[in-house]
Amino acid sequence: MAAVRPATLTPLASRPSGADIPTMTDVPHPRLSTLSTGLRCRCPRCGEGPLLTGYLTIRDSCPACGLDYSFADPADGPAFFVMSLVGVVGMMAFMAFEFTVHPPIWVHLVVTLPLLTLMCLASLRPFKGWMVSEQYVHKAAPPEWASLGGHGTGTGPRGRRPD
Repeated sequence: MAAVRPATLTPLASRPSGADIPTMTDVPHPRLSTLSTGLRCRCPRCGEGPLLTGYLTIRDSCPACGLDYSFADPADGPAFFVMSLVGVVGMMAFMAFEFTVHPPIWVHLVVTLPLLTLMCLASLRPFKGWMVSEQYVHKAAPPEWASLGGHGTGTGPRGRRPD
């Protein structure tokens, strides 16, 4: 493992311009656990700054290290995983409750439905944080499509022109 040299302070006038000036992104950060930072809804790079503002809104950048969160686009992933997980676990609990206690339907409406709703709402923030952390670690980016050539150029299979 290479040793990191501490930066030396030089007056602004004597500093070289351009690529020699270290920026926020040049500062080395240790790789953190995506599960730990995600479940705590913390910055995936430094693990200290908050990731979310409000309930599910992603911040513009980390207040602690300055990481720009524009890469983060979990879309509907957290909702899908939460609904799937809570749906399976909730249905197992619902069936066990139904088969052992045999409650009337109003008990399910008063107990089971609010319990499932609370489980979904409590799980959304950690799942969103985890997905953003995974996107940061795996350097997720929008897909870039490139043509393999030949499509729409008027040539047939194997590069021959149709007669």
